[in-house]
Amino acid sequence: MSFENKILNVDCVEGLSALPEKSVDLAFADPPFNIGYDYDIYEDRRSADEYLDWSRRWIEGVIRALKPDGTFWLAIGDEFAAELKVLCTRDLGLHCRSWVVWYYTFGVHCVNKFTRSHAHLFHFVRDAKKFTFNSMAVRVPSARQLVYGDKRADPDGRVPDDLWMSQPQLPPDTPMFGGFVLRPQDIPDRFPPHSDTWYFSRVAGTFKERRGWHGCQMPEQLLGRIIRACSNEGDLVVDPFGGSGTTLAVAKKLNRRFVGFELSASYASNIQERLEGIKLGDALVGPEDALSSAPTTDKGRKLADVHSQAARSRKKPVPEKAPTNSLF
Repeated sequence: MSFENKILNVDCVEGLSALPEKSVDLAFADPPFNIGYDYDIYEDRRSADEYLDWSRRWIEGVIRALKPDGTFWLAIGDEFAAELKVLCTRDLGLHCRSWVVWYYTFGVHCVNKFTRSHAHLFHFVRDAKKFTFNSMAVRVPSARQLVYGDKRADPDGRVPDDLWMSQPQLPPDTPMFGGFVLRPQDIPDRFPPHSDTWYFSRVAGTFKERRGWHGCQMPEQLLGRIIRACSNEGDLVVDPFGGSGTTLAVAKKLNRRFVGFELSASYASNIQERLEGIKLGDALVGPEDALSSAPTTDKGRKLADVHSQAARSRKKPVPEKAPTNSLF
């Protein structure tokens, strides 16, 4: 049975075990985070031990299927990022090449903690010395080119680095509130594309890119960066959690072979429909440079109005006890 260029409606542990050993060039996984998300079939609220045991089983399946020079990217939230990194490196023998932080806008609004606006992207390889990394496919202009006009600059730009970037000097008209920048994208140099903090907007409900039937959707451009860097045309890309089908859609557009597994029959059917509407060479949805296209805050707006509104809100009386619907 051929697995290539398909989305299969099977559990990922079963699907990965059926793949030929050492056949996969690149695996990308965006598994459930175990935070109680409402999937149509999968139960996303397990005990920590149960979740980590399940994670070990499917990650072992990924490793079994990876080629000796294969690459595995794992997207995960704060709750289990530390445990899964240790599991992959110390227990299962993978090597972590990069720990990317994906910063996104339209984060889920929180009341009793700071609003979450990031996820972790672990870049693992099986062999610390032999793996695919196409630097030319992801190069960015260097400071020599953009700032200094240095003739010695490589016209192809430079390999992206993984340095933490310090706070830049803010322009005098940067919109501020309470001593903080209102929106990070108002600072063009805050999230440079060559650092290990990536800025891509989350695929919010009003976006044209949104498929509408799955709430956890990755941006195509984010997957494009990973697939271009860590695989070549004709390579096999695997996604154990089909979800909205973005990994497979981008793989098809970029001329990679692909296979995905999806537990939900409904999601799998929708992914298949999405794939049928894609042709080799179709452009990826969304801007490659999210910062250059992000709308900035209207600097002409009087922020005093914002301050006044916040001050009025603070003056509202706070009930000593929150109202409830209880009869007692």
